[in-house]
Amino acid sequence: MGMYKERKRARVPVISVGIVCDSILSLSSQHPELGKMKVSMVLSLIGYLVVPSDTAVLGRCVVAKKLHDGGLSDFEGYSLENWVCLAYFESKFNPMAVYENSRSDFIGYGLFQIRNHDWCDHGRNRCHMSCSALLNPDLNKTIECAKTIVKGKRGMGAWPSWTLNCQHSDTLARWLDGCKL
Repeated sequence: MGMYKERKRARVPVISVGIVCDSILSLSSQHPELGKMKVSMVLSLIGYLVVPSDTAVLGRCVVAKKLHDGGLSDFEGYSLENWVCLAYFESKFNPMAVYENSRSDFIGYGLFQIRNHDWCDHGRNRCHMSCSALLNPDLNKTIECAKTIVKGKRGMGAWPSWTLNCQHSDTLARWLDGCKL
């Protein structure tokens, strides 16, 4: 499996990290065993809490609204719930997600993780756009390309994650719960 790569690195406030590290060092000098355990716990916690400051993860209802406004509701017979489900399982609603799959030698871009070999840039470029155009929170190019993909013979089956997680789900309605469209 590959990993998601953010386009920009996290910016960590130096002062707060410095204060935390000073506190840890103080603890470890007073209680060596307790200090070592706390050091590893705090460093792990910092690693989980540090989030890129410019991450563009969208809320579920924001995604639903943008996809609805972009004309994906019942497009080619697929409900809006299917599209929101797909967006979650492909990118966790991150329109800036880039996934490198070294085993299958492709890169997925954006909200729907559209593959570079078939749909954008130097591959077959069936969407007639650059892959970087798919990394935009306004989702216009992403929706345009998704429409091209779903018009193909496989429909939404072009995304294995839709087939596995959304196609036969009896809980699709939950993807729009509470959303005002």
